[in-house]
Formats: sequence, structure tokens, C-alpha cells
Amino acid sequence: MFNNPVLPDEDMAYTILADLKRVTREYATAATESACPVVRQMFTQLLDDTLKLQGELFSAMQQNNMYNLPSQALKPDIDKQLKSYQQTQQKTSQFVQQTQSAQANMAMNAQNGAQAPAYQ
Repeated sequence: MFNNPVLPDEDMAYTILADLKRVTREYATAATESACPVVRQMFTQLLDDTLKLQGELFSAMQQNNMYNLPSQALKPDIDKQLKSYQQTQQKTSQFVQQTQSAQANMAMNAQNGAQAPAYQ
């Protein structure tokens, strides 16, 4: 059916590493939200074990040139990205304000007996 059903080692390692990262987040959430000390301890132990496994896999990948650390970011690149995020945040805030204003106007018109246009 498939010519090569198995992922290459590098792809498999990346997939497992991504799953380990996800699982650590889930265990951390479960541990912090547990009211029962026994359950909290269980999730804390699972988190510790998963973090160790993730670290071992990362080291093995790095030693086998499967995971290269990114180069350090340059200040101008960081500033450019920050400015972009700030612009996006400003546009989002404006959109939310416009939407809320439009909804308030529609509610006021409805209270005053005006009907909204019918769309087909």
C-alpha cells in the first residue's frame, strides 16, 4: 500500500519531542489544578519523568544533528517583531471597540422600535 510507511528517524524524533512537550504542559496543568495531594504528587512525578525524557531526547537529537539551536536574535529583528505585534494588538482593540459600539447601537435601535434590515 505505502512505499515507505515508517517516518525517517528525524521526523519521528521531532514528533515524539513535540508530544513530550505537549504532555509536560498537560501534566503541569493537572498538577496545579489537583485538589487531592496524592493526585497532585502523581502528576508532579509524571511531569518530572516526562521532563527528563524530553531532555534526553533533545540531547540525543542535538548530538545527531537533528536539532539545531536557533541563532541569537538581533535587536533590530526583535524590535521589528515587537512593533508588528503592537500594531496587531492596536488593530484588534479597534475592531473590538467598533464591534461593541455597533452592537450597542443595534440594541439601542431595537429598544427604540427601529427594525434591523432584513438580509436575504
